[in-house]
Amino acid sequence: MNKNNEFIIALAGNPNTGKSTVFNAFTGLHQHTGNWPGKTVSRAEGTFQYKNSNYRIIDLPGTYSLNATSEDEQIARDYILSGAPDLTLVVADATRLERNLNLVLQILQVTPKVVLVVNLMDEAKRNGLFVDLEALSDKLGIPTIGTAARSGKGMKQLKELIDNLLHTSDGWSNSQNNYITNQSQSFATEDLYEKATSIAHAVVHNNKGKDPLAFDRKIDRILTSKIWGFPIMIALLALVLWITIVGSNYPSQWLSDILVANLYPWLKTNLATVLPDWLTGFLIDGIYLATAWVVSVMLPPMAIFFPLFTILEDFGYLPRVAFNLDPLFKKSGAHGKQALTMSMGFGCNAAGVVATRIIDSPRERLIAIITNNFSLCNGRWPTQILLATIFIGTVVPKQLSSAVAIVAVLGIALLGIGFMFFSSWLLSRTMLKGEVSTFNLELPPYRPPQLLRTIYTSLIDRTLIVLWRAVVFAAPAGAVIWLLCNLQIHGITLAEWAINGLDGLGWLMGLNGIILLAYIIAIPANEIVIPTILMLTVLVVPELAELGAGNGVMFEADSLNVTKQILVAGGWTTLTAVNLMLFSLLHNPCSTTLYTIYKETGSHKWTLVSAILPLVMGFIVTTLVATIWRFFA
Repeated sequence: MNKNNEFIIALAGNPNTGKSTVFNAFTGLHQHTGNWPGKTVSRAEGTFQYKNSNYRIIDLPGTYSLNATSEDEQIARDYILSGAPDLTLVVADATRLERNLNLVLQILQVTPKVVLVVNLMDEAKRNGLFVDLEALSDKLGIPTIGTAARSGKGMKQLKELIDNLLHTSDGWSNSQNNYITNQSQSFATEDLYEKATSIAHAVVHNNKGKDPLAFDRKIDRILTSKIWGFPIMIALLALVLWITIVGSNYPSQWLSDILVANLYPWLKTNLATVLPDWLTGFLIDGIYLATAWVVSVMLPPMAIFFPLFTILEDFGYLPRVAFNLDPLFKKSGAHGKQALTMSMGFGCNAAGVVATRIIDSPRERLIAIITNNFSLCNGRWPTQILLATIFIGTVVPKQLSSAVAIVAVLGIALLGIGFMFFSSWLLSRTMLKGEVSTFNLELPPYRPPQLLRTIYTSLIDRTLIVLWRAVVFAAPAGAVIWLLCNLQIHGITLAEWAINGLDGLGWLMGLNGIILLAYIIAIPANEIVIPTILMLTVLVVPELAELGAGNGVMFEADSLNVTKQILVAGGWTTLTAVNLMLFSLLHNPCSTTLYTIYKETGSHKWTLVSAILPLVMGFIVTTLVATIWRFFA
């Protein structure tokens, strides 16, 4: 018995066995996520109490084998070998027991302290499969229990079993395990594979006599087909983005009403009575307003996109996306799993960078990190939609304007994917040369998503963490914006000096100095680019002064017509809008993403490359488009 009455449990298993569901069923909200010491692989750890004992459960990376061919496998193997856990729970999929038993037998080679959790027993029953748990326990010589962790079935019995085993001093002395071998030998022996197959055939019985995965295969013939696979992917992407954009309008407006329309003037009025005007402007017009814009514009889309993304992930569709795109990524010298990190980047590039941890190869992970910025994140969608609606949709008949605007925005997103492939190909043949690694991609069975867990995971692990980082960078950006618009040299604000200095480069790129300055000072968050552009335009065009809210005070116009009026008065043309849509796609990542890249790579060099590569491409593409446009104009 543990002298402190606290026990450590390692949770192991193949991917897609419901291991995370078992972990969540044990720990509830008593969990946190970090990295393994010296590693970038995610580490989930949680606690639970049962009777009079405390248990700490370590969720090991999902792995198919203990052979250290990847960082995940190395971590799982080394942790079990270390002897740190008092018990190792191995989670297996009842519907695919044969392939899962190989890992069980490998773990039994290094420790006898194993309990086999045969999960997804409800799915096995639904597919006509019967697993003889008693026979399975006899053949392996270890305790075995069946669960359906999604509904909580079997979890109480599992806790009772764990408690009994760990509180019995000779709990393992009668183990019949015959698989402990020399730890130095290879785990992947032909004997283990044959043994796993033999045991599975002996204990799993098909009562219906039908293939339990026949339905999944029928769906896969459509979703992974060469004819329908890509159109369905594009359609689903468009649907998710449409739901995100339309659905976020209402909560964004609600937050804006609270934080900008109501709380902002209240704070300014009340602070103005106790603070000097310049300090009130610095704190409220600068720091607070920038932060309020970021929260109101950034939070709702992420709170919608990430749950939708996780639902597709839980349903089992995203591995099919990786399967469809793997040949293209392989040809570009990248890893097939980059399809998943690319998809995550459409919600937020910082989250997409963190998601690259699933890629084993350091070289290919770097490629995925550097090129994730080409996924058009939710912070850039408002800019794309606004410009497409005002400038692109208006060049066609009114009945076609909405459709043309949507096609233009979707085209920019697909162009970003094209640039991702191109830049991956370029990096794999220059700075990051190397062989393309192979990987085993298991297509998990289709399962109904767990909505409550999806919402929790999406909001806590993704949305709020990314939002907090954005707010941390947005606050000083607001201060800089206010200072540039209020500090003067010879009667001219610093912002106007900068705009005049950048106008030449802006003209060359089909843009202007206002746009370039807005992107420089709005590096912390793409969400504040348009409000910053409007504020700077009003600053330098005197006749627009009555439409603004004051120097350094970001704002949105009351209507699309007023927005267009301000932009046209600032010298905008269709070329300006088209090139800004391109530059919005092809420019440096926001500071939140750059910080995340540095945290993930630990390298100033690769963080700098990640910033410069899209910026150079943006300059080349916009300059080329502007030159051709003016030539034919």
